[in-house]
Amino acid sequence: MKMIKKPWVVAVVLLLLIPVVLVLGGALFSLINPEIAAGHPNYVRNFHLLSLLKITVMWATAAAVLVLWLLVCLQVIRAKKRSASWLVLAALGPFGLAILAMLNDAKLNDATAETDRYSRFVRSLNGFVRAGYELCTFVIVWALAFEAMVLKRTLMIRYEAATTGSSIAQVTDLHNASGGMWAFAEGMEVMFFVVLLYLLRPVIFNVVGRVAATMGSPKTS
Repeated sequence: MKMIKKPWVVAVVLLLLIPVVLVLGGALFSLINPEIAAGHPNYVRNFHLLSLLKITVMWATAAAVLVLWLLVCLQVIRAKKRSASWLVLAALGPFGLAILAMLNDAKLNDATAETDRYSRFVRSLNGFVRAGYELCTFVIVWALAFEAMVLKRTLMIRYEAATTGSSIAQVTDLHNASGGMWAFAEGMEVMFFVVLLYLLRPVIFNVVGRVAATMGSPKTS
């Protein structure tokens, strides 16, 4: 862990909590059915209370996701030793986080920065090379995120077909019938993968660099 900045690890964990919160919130939202109040005394009051609870769960889930997203961006800012005013970029979603990830560290004189191979690597690049590197990274990250979404969609369709006894073509047609909803969900998945890849970029670089250095170092007898 010495070769990886702790805020980066925390940011990855917080980001992975977002789909967990969405799944749990969506499941709870689906479980609340105001119509179960039918046939009971005070039907109108109970119906409104259950409806209010359902709406509260929806907004609470959205608020929790927003808080987690802000914390993710804040951890990136902390890793870069930057001012909290950079948090305004969180409003740009994955584009804002990409900008935060491109920032150089404001301070490089602490022990953590000295052991951070990725920070030293980006510092060693001149302006033109750095611009090309970030541009290529941006394109590759979005391409990989899209392919990850396609792979996830394929696996989910196969899983749904296997569990329901339907054919893959039938499940695909069912998804296509709700094209707008699935397109929105898949767009959100692509953005999630983009953020995840940007957060994993320095982590993977540092791990691979450390492993390569260990394998390349001469063994002492």
